[in-house]
Amino acid sequence: MEKSTGKRIIKLSELLAAVKVIDSRNSKDIYITGIAYNSNQVIPGDLFVAIKGYKTDGHSYIPTAVENGAAAVIVEDYREGIAVPQVRVGNSRQALSALSDKYYGHPSLKMKAIGITATKGKTTTAYMINEILENHSLKTGLISTVIVKIGDQRRPADLTTPESLDLQHYFYLMSEQKISHVIMEVSSSALELSRAEHADFDIVSLINISRDHIDLHGSFEKYVEVKSSLIKKAGPGKWAILNLDDPYSAKLVNETRARVLTFGLKNRSGDISCNNLDLSTGRPNFILEINRSFVAEGKEYKPAAFNIELSIMGYQTVYNAMVAAITGLLCGVPVHTIQESLKSFKGVERRFEVIFEDHLTIIDDHCDTGENVHVTLKTLQYMKYNNLRLIYSIRGSRGPTVNRDNAEAIAWWAPRLGMKEVVVTLSNSHVSDKDQVTDEEKTVFEETLCKAGVKMKLFKELPDAISYAFSAVEPGDIVVLGGSQGMDYGARFALEKVSQSRPDIDRDQLFKPLKNRVAGNEGGEP
Repeated sequence: MEKSTGKRIIKLSELLAAVKVIDSRNSKDIYITGIAYNSNQVIPGDLFVAIKGYKTDGHSYIPTAVENGAAAVIVEDYREGIAVPQVRVGNSRQALSALSDKYYGHPSLKMKAIGITATKGKTTTAYMINEILENHSLKTGLISTVIVKIGDQRRPADLTTPESLDLQHYFYLMSEQKISHVIMEVSSSALELSRAEHADFDIVSLINISRDHIDLHGSFEKYVEVKSSLIKKAGPGKWAILNLDDPYSAKLVNETRARVLTFGLKNRSGDISCNNLDLSTGRPNFILEINRSFVAEGKEYKPAAFNIELSIMGYQTVYNAMVAAITGLLCGVPVHTIQESLKSFKGVERRFEVIFEDHLTIIDDHCDTGENVHVTLKTLQYMKYNNLRLIYSIRGSRGPTVNRDNAEAIAWWAPRLGMKEVVVTLSNSHVSDKDQVTDEEKTVFEETLCKAGVKMKLFKELPDAISYAFSAVEPGDIVVLGGSQGMDYGARFALEKVSQSRPDIDRDQLFKPLKNRVAGNEGGEP
């Protein structure tokens, strides 16, 4: 979505009160009936905001926007020959956020907003929180990398975090439906590009930081700075949930004006800790202990301990569940509801998702950074198996640094997990142009594994990689489908291989885990 559809009418002067105007041309105090940042989406009466992007400059499309009926334009640089009012600002992307928030009447103020950021675990944590709040009979909204949920309505997500105009529109729709709580994944790109600038978060959490999006932010240091801004900008009266096991999260304890709750699995000195962790089945069972009293929603939580049992696998899910449980407490959800919700939670697609568990186990995981690969493979060391077979899709168009990190993580775990060979794919026919693997990325991945002495079999196409790996599968094996966009279709091909070798298994039941999928399921069953 690239334009507003709230059908509000507001004077331009009233709208401009939300931004710092440098100067203007052709000034008129006209009525504005909508906002757009895509010239093709402009309809008569709209305010067009010309954004300077990484690949295109919205100023080039001002004539098209005016042709389509734009009543006024927000610019950083004037465009000659434009008859409608042009209003010049210092940063049109930041202006879009402020104008959108103003246009929709500051909708995020009308609900409790929860913002989750992390390199690993944003999606699962957001879904866990949503499950907890819904089971407490709260009406929720969810803005994730997978879907946007507004009450009972769901739609696929286009971006990790929507553009600011779209985000404020979602908040507006939620407020119209009297949604009381919204959970949102807040990506580093959204923070860098001011998409979430005017989202009023009541609870924020930074779970972890590892190398990712280095090419977008220029350096790892800048990436950390951008991620940390979610916590640093949280004001008095808000809550920040920080992970003492992660040095970047722990560092922020004294760098925010928000009230802080700390937690840890290894570091148990925080407000809340994890004890007696059992991962023998791959599904975590642990004791969540409140070490220090705190008050939230008018209720005092005194030192106490309660059991958390998860139905989904993964070491990382312990951290996700701790953040979700703490958020539940901050929202006034009873402990027994939190326990029941986390136990019944079935997980998120492609987040250490067990899609088949019979004579062999197939795990589908979106491990797209070195840290994510470490976390995924670390969990497997606690599980029993005959052979571990990893099919990994190289991450395309993200640069050599991320792919070197990914390969190094695989190389570190391969001998420790007894992996005899790693099957690697470029997934050429199953990714869009923006996710194609470059020669440089392929080379650095190959060289890293080769240097570590890890045997690798490379395939250009995903189905070929799946076929090769499954030709050697034996009972008791674990097959891991790893990687980001290039592995989105992997589950379909893997389950087809199972169906071919086990015709006795009902196909409807076999493909049931993919029934409500968004990623890699456009064509349904293969």
